[in-house]
Amino acid sequence: MTFLLDDEQHEFGRTLDRMLSAADVAGAVRAWGADDTGPGRKVWQRLADAGVFALAVPEEYGGAAPDGHKGAPQDGRCGEAPVGNDGAAPEGYRASGLLPLLTVEMSLAFVVLGCHAMPGPVVETVAAAALLRRLDDPALNRRWLPGIATGGHLVSYTDQAHGPYALDAAAADTRFVIMDDRLLCAAGHGPVQPSLDPARRLARPALDDEVLASGPEVRAAAAHAADVAALLTAAQALGVGRRLLADTITYVQQRKQFGVAIGSFQAVKHRLADALLALEFAQPLVFAAAVALAGGERRAHGERRTRGDVAAAKVAAGEAAYGAARTALQLHGAVGYTEELDLSLWIRKARALRSAWGTPSACRARVLAGAP
Repeated sequence: MTFLLDDEQHEFGRTLDRMLSAADVAGAVRAWGADDTGPGRKVWQRLADAGVFALAVPEEYGGAAPDGHKGAPQDGRCGEAPVGNDGAAPEGYRASGLLPLLTVEMSLAFVVLGCHAMPGPVVETVAAAALLRRLDDPALNRRWLPGIATGGHLVSYTDQAHGPYALDAAAADTRFVIMDDRLLCAAGHGPVQPSLDPARRLARPALDDEVLASGPEVRAAAAHAADVAALLTAAQALGVGRRLLADTITYVQQRKQFGVAIGSFQAVKHRLADALLALEFAQPLVFAAAVALAGGERRAHGERRTRGDVAAAKVAAGEAAYGAARTALQLHGAVGYTEELDLSLWIRKARALRSAWGTPSACRARVLAGAP
């Protein structure tokens, strides 16, 4: 089984990185935390123009997921989808709603988003698209999927089984709430609460509004959306960890004590090596989970095993990013605590992503539950 990205996927990641590097995302993060979402929405639109959100939406609703192309690997290879004799995807993939969600490419995009500390409900918007795809209600799809694909619709999505607070409910255009086996569209929300990451603004959504769907199919779709959210949160955490490590390496090469760069000290090298190893071990788990969630492993091992793969990726990436944040803070010394240094944007996000869509203990329990 191969988990290597192909040249086209690498170029997609590099293109996103170049675009975000020129977009002053750090300024957008600070503005988002101060309740000014304008700069962040401009970056969001550029991501949409690059096709990021369209990856989660099928072509018939303005998305970019073509028939029988990439995203649902058949033999575990990233970038290859099952294709029938007629060149189209098997009917089973269409019916399951798996094919349009290009989880490998989407995961790659979210690693880049983590590297740049992108603000906003990016994970939740894609999870909402996954939920709608799985419900497969044409009326609901027509109402929301085109706006998600084009970047004109930010969705705050929360499942009450995972906690009462919704991310960026105040900034989103739509607030989806899963309560038991009902999908609600909340018109309002409560006061915004303080968060570990000021750019992750949490609030309780109203629960007495429009019921969009109900029944056991809603709970099944919500479980799928939660897996998608956990995977993309893991990918985002991986990107956060890589950025923290890169910035810390740059810093220790410049900062001097006793006339030499502190990066030459053995103790510093060991801390950086530990952080790097944790990230290196987490990366294949993230992309393996993307492959599994896309459907390649589902038939072989079952949904419970796939859910365990996603949980393993989430806990590994979350812990690796958190470890990179601790290393960055220690090696930067007191300057690492300052608000003015951009490093704080990633340190706070690493801590928040560690618990979002699955705490470490919950993910470990899920891994054990899905073990053969």
